[in-house]
Amino acid sequence: MFLGRVIGEVWATKKMADLNGKRLLVVEPLDERRDPASPKVTPVIAADPLGARYGEHVVVAFGKAARVAFGGDGDYAFEAAIVGIVDRFDVPEAPATWHATTPPAVPTKGAR
Repeated sequence: MFLGRVIGEVWATKKMADLNGKRLLVVEPLDERRDPASPKVTPVIAADPLGARYGEHVVVAFGKAARVAFGGDGDYAFEAAIVGIVDRFDVPEAPATWHATTPPAVPTKGAR
């Protein structure tokens, strides 16, 4: 699992059937190097069963744990899911960017 911030949303008209009805969010990980995003995992597309909003901090799970978050046995076509919306966190010496309260601009559906 990792701590991240919701920075966008993805819409896809052609997708696997088990993604139908699932909201897909773009999450910027906050990594252990104290950088806002680690190039090795940025960005992450995560299925969202909880209704996270732009700019919110979230907990993201990978693999079977992510798929089980949707109430199944783990056989879904995604690898990451939001499993928690963070109210508060305390990380000594975290950069100010980790605590940003202004959400990024909300993109327009279909905009490129």
